[in-house]
Amino acid sequence: MKYLLAYCIPLVALIGIHFGGIWTYSGILFAFVLLPILELLLPIDEENYTDIEKESRLKNHLFDFLLYINVLIVYGSLFFVLIFATQSGFTKLETIGVILSLGVILGSNGINVAHELGHREKLYERILGKLLLIPSHYTHFFIEHNHGHHLHVSTPEDPSTAKYNQSLYRFWIQTVLGTYRKAWQIQLRLNQQENRSFISIKNDMFWFTIIQVVYLILIYVFFGIIGLVIALLAGIVGFLLLETINYIEHYGLKRNLLPSGRYERVSEKHSWNSNHVLGRIMLYELTRHSDHHFKSQKKYQILEYHQVSPQLPYGYPMSMLLSLVPPLWFALMNKRIPLDMKP
Repeated sequence: MKYLLAYCIPLVALIGIHFGGIWTYSGILFAFVLLPILELLLPIDEENYTDIEKESRLKNHLFDFLLYINVLIVYGSLFFVLIFATQSGFTKLETIGVILSLGVILGSNGINVAHELGHREKLYERILGKLLLIPSHYTHFFIEHNHGHHLHVSTPEDPSTAKYNQSLYRFWIQTVLGTYRKAWQIQLRLNQQENRSFISIKNDMFWFTIIQVVYLILIYVFFGIIGLVIALLAGIVGFLLLETINYIEHYGLKRNLLPSGRYERVSEKHSWNSNHVLGRIMLYELTRHSDHHFKSQKKYQILEYHQVSPQLPYGYPMSMLLSLVPPLWFALMNKRIPLDMKP
């Protein structure tokens, strides 16, 4: 039941937006001021589950329902904000707060949950994952992440892996443009391999493009230019939060090139891990990212900690803040990169 705390971000953000004024910033302040402070005070949990516990957790479908509910939360939050904006109106400062707070919801309860569901085998779970990507304008993430990132992580071929001494801002340009371009490359290759028509029902990138355009058109039709601006910019905040997480998850780590010309296999060493409890709960164990890349089909409730995995000195919320200041981030992280991975 601890994962119910993941709903705190949308709850706090929506209450703040309802009250207006400085309270519209509640979502961003909760996520990036209060949570980092609490993580500094709370103990780190390195415990793994026993085989019996893992079997029990896999059989408990409540863990899945906790993810599914986020579809209602994300779209409910979006429409609440857009209706409130068109009926009540916001000042310029309030609008900025609304965009930031809504963006946090789209990132934490939207893209993050979509990432988990995108790895599932059941069709309806993957569909729910795709639905959660629409408000952040990042449906192509489904293609590139599953067919590109997990294959090429920690190599120069992966636009979602941050290089040694690469700033977050340069990384944003690399990954936002690179993942979209690579998603199309992957899709066209899949089309060719399976002899599909470009407008085939299985050409996800074609339909993703149509869906994203229709989504923005409908927002404009029903909520006007103000609604469109809020939805557009909040979505951008959402996917930039995702890419900031990508930045801290793989910064400076690389797989070595073998004499055969191929890269070594992905292991627990090729992602940064964090055992800080609040980040684990709020992001459905995304912070145990090393194990996720080691065994990508494992569900979030049984992800494990590996001692060989490089460890972030702080939790995800604090690490994301520190990454905004490149000299500080480099000073903190460069010395922690394993020697065999440094350039």
